[in-house]
Amino acid sequence: MASADTVILSIRRMLVPIRREGYPFVAILVFVALFFGWFWQPVFWVGLILSLWCAYFFRDPTRYTPLDPAVVVSPADGHVSAVSVGVAPRELGLGEQTRRRVSITLSLFDCHVNRTPIGGAVTRRVYAPGKLINPDLDKGNEHHERNGFVIKGEHGPVGVVQIAGFVARRIVTLAEEGDELAPGQRIGLIRFGSRVDVYLPVAAAVTVSEGQTAVAGETIIARFGGAPEQRVRVD
Repeated sequence: MASADTVILSIRRMLVPIRREGYPFVAILVFVALFFGWFWQPVFWVGLILSLWCAYFFRDPTRYTPLDPAVVVSPADGHVSAVSVGVAPRELGLGEQTRRRVSITLSLFDCHVNRTPIGGAVTRRVYAPGKLINPDLDKGNEHHERNGFVIKGEHGPVGVVQIAGFVARRIVTLAEEGDELAPGQRIGLIRFGSRVDVYLPVAAAVTVSEGQTAVAGETIIARFGGAPEQRVRVD
C-alpha cells in the first residue's frame, strides 16, 4: 500500500503549472462551457473537455537537463521528424555553410514550452511573419512564421528556429539578445501546432534518429567531441 508521502508526490507531479499565456484561452473556454451550457447541456461538456485540454496544452513541467557542456539537448517535446544537413535561415546570419539540422515536430498533445539546446549567450534574436502554412511541409523556412535565436556556446554558435503552425499563429518569446542562458532554460512558447529546428556546427555528432520521441531540456540530440551514437530501430 502506498504511503501518504508517495500519494502526495504523485498528486504534485500531476498538478503541473500552467503558463500564464494560456490563462485567457482557458478562461474563454470555461466561460463558454458555463454560459452556453446553461442553455444546452452538451455545450457544457464539450467546453469542459476543451478547457481541460487547453490547460494541459499550456502546461510547463519541470525538466532536468544534463550538466555536460558537450551535449546538445532537445529544444522541444515531440518526435524527431528530420535529421539532415542544410543552410540555416538567412536572417540568423550564420552564413551559407552547411550545418547539421535536427527538426522536432510537436503535436497538439505535446508540451509547447521550448528550451535552449545549449548554454551560452543569445547573440541574435529575429522574428519573421511568414505565411499561414503547415510547418510539417518543408518548403523552406522562409515560408513560415518563425522566431530564430543564435546561441553562442563554447563549441560555436547554434541556431534555433521556432516555427509556428497554421491554427493560431503566435510565438511567445522568453529570451532576448544579450541574455545568458543555462542549458535547458526556457526560450519561448509556440501556440497550437509547431516545429523547432536546431542548426548545429558540422563538428556536432547527432545522437537521435528520425521518429524518436524527444523531451525538451532532457533528451540528448547531439554531442560535441565524439563519434555519433549508432542507433537502430527495433519494432
